[in-house]
Amino acid sequence: MKQPTKTAAIISMLITLIFCAQAQSSAGVAEPRRMENLGRGVVAIDNGDGNVYVGWRLLGTDPEDIAFNVYRGNTKINSEPITDSTNIVDTGGGSDSTYSVRAVIDGSEGEASKPAKVWNDNYLSVPIQKPPDGEVMGSRYSYSANDASIGDLDGDGEYEIVLKWEPSNSKRPPQTGFTGPHILDAYEMDGEQLWRINLGTNIRAGAAFTQFMVYDLDCDGKAELVCKTADGTIDGQGKTIGEANADWRNMDSSSRIYGKVLDGPEYLTVFDGQTGAALDTQEYIPDRYPLDGWGGIGGNGGNDDTGNRVDHFSACVAYLDGIRPSVVMIRGWYGRTVEAAWDYRDGKLTNRWVFDSALSEWEGYSGMGNHSVTVGDFDGDGKDEINVGAMAIDDDGKGLFTTGLRHGDALHASDLDPARPGQEVFGVHENEGKTVALGTPGSALYDGRTGEIIWGNNPGVDVGRGLAADIDPDYPGAECWGSPGGTRRIDTGEVIYSQTPNSTNFAIWWDDDLLRELADRTTISKWDWKTRTTRTLFSPSDVTSNNGSKATPCLTADLFGDWREEIIWRTADNTQLRIYTTTIPAKNRIYTLMHDPQYRLAVAWQNVAYNQPPHPSFYLGTGMSEPPRPNIITGD
Repeated sequence: MKQPTKTAAIISMLITLIFCAQAQSSAGVAEPRRMENLGRGVVAIDNGDGNVYVGWRLLGTDPEDIAFNVYRGNTKINSEPITDSTNIVDTGGGSDSTYSVRAVIDGSEGEASKPAKVWNDNYLSVPIQKPPDGEVMGSRYSYSANDASIGDLDGDGEYEIVLKWEPSNSKRPPQTGFTGPHILDAYEMDGEQLWRINLGTNIRAGAAFTQFMVYDLDCDGKAELVCKTADGTIDGQGKTIGEANADWRNMDSSSRIYGKVLDGPEYLTVFDGQTGAALDTQEYIPDRYPLDGWGGIGGNGGNDDTGNRVDHFSACVAYLDGIRPSVVMIRGWYGRTVEAAWDYRDGKLTNRWVFDSALSEWEGYSGMGNHSVTVGDFDGDGKDEINVGAMAIDDDGKGLFTTGLRHGDALHASDLDPARPGQEVFGVHENEGKTVALGTPGSALYDGRTGEIIWGNNPGVDVGRGLAADIDPDYPGAECWGSPGGTRRIDTGEVIYSQTPNSTNFAIWWDDDLLRELADRTTISKWDWKTRTTRTLFSPSDVTSNNGSKATPCLTADLFGDWREEIIWRTADNTQLRIYTTTIPAKNRIYTLMHDPQYRLAVAWQNVAYNQPPHPSFYLGTGMSEPPRPNIITGD
């Protein structure tokens, strides 16, 4: 099948416009969302032989006819203003050059961006400060750099990094035993450490426990950090939350909950992004009780009272009023799921609403939670919904729909099929134990607005991983794979061919076309649809991935340069984070993905549980239409 024709693309665009118009007519013209005031994010990389690659941001608020001039020092290196891309290769530069970019609007040149020094490699090295080793109950542990997030912590228009440190004795909720504490650090891009937060002994360490959100929640131009805390948490200024000496860990070595924290207060704290100081702390919603009240038909359909299901957490940020962001903390994956939405305004955390699947009005929502979450304006009303796998919660905290497909590990939402109005959700689902007999699909695609199942396959099969991305230009929209059968069309679920890419992990835009590349462990690769094989594009040395067999990076996001994505890996000795960026010139121009609200929110929740790659709200791939301009404002 050939690429979509121009006529098909026009029809698709018209359908999308009609859908958006209907949504706006019912909800009124939406007020713009408040988002980050980003700079140009200029990067310059020495490619050798006097060639320097230079990339910069097109902002979501830029006029459509904006052009750019690029300067090496005081010398303009382009003959005519650049209108078809946001990168250039300078053949007269070198490692000692500096570069800046000036916008050209209506023939007038604006002020220069912040100057960028040339990198000698295609990565930025960010020195990090490894916490000292520790000891608990006679056993030593050490730390490894783990998941990261980003935010403009100081309001300078560029990102800083928040990094979670994982102790070597971290645990999954079913496991007994003690862990070292989770540590959260903030760093400037040059490695300057801004602060360190120690979550303390009453927060167990592991992928299911600490979900940290970094976002400008009060719209003051500087991002905050929000996460679950407990007695003994020490903020970035050395002050203790709750009772400093309280120890709520179970000390009975014969107990089924030995080492777990199933007593004591639980808190939610917002921290100042620039100083790490605790700004406000409230009781965490919901509490953990009853311990045996978290079962359901997800996972293997069972239940427990030993702190397994009750201690699985997720989190996200969402624009629940369509204007300003709220943080949503989620407890429970396999059975009961409770979502609590919080606003941070005028220095205080206040609870907006609570959704509890245990309530009779939401019968059928329990057991529908994933090891991940995604957020977007799925119903087109200008406000965000929270999708946790096989169910979605509306902006007002009421259930929007449940598909009945139950718990799963992978979740991807975007305009995956541009021929259909709105967004689609692709996911894989677990079928194990008691739930095999239910015969629900191992993978499926459904409508993001209504939950209508478009197609499903492999009933009763336990599928652990799945990915959706446009990797083959001969078929419309994205392709998907992970469940038995091979590579499938996104629109029908039909098998295109039996071969699949050699990874089902992360996706990343890296080279010079609109197809998406694949990231797994420490390799970026590309699917060759002609030979139906995977070929390596980039595989750096001296770095390593995180989270065991999940093999995820610290973060992928459009951090700087043009619209394509960067990837952060840690060095094997945990002394550096390396932020890799592409140096491949590309003749396409898209505004920074960080100004698409759905993509930006996906970067915020990427560290949650089983990390998933971010997707924009629009179809980005072969045959795409012009991306819709985001309805946002930045700055004051």
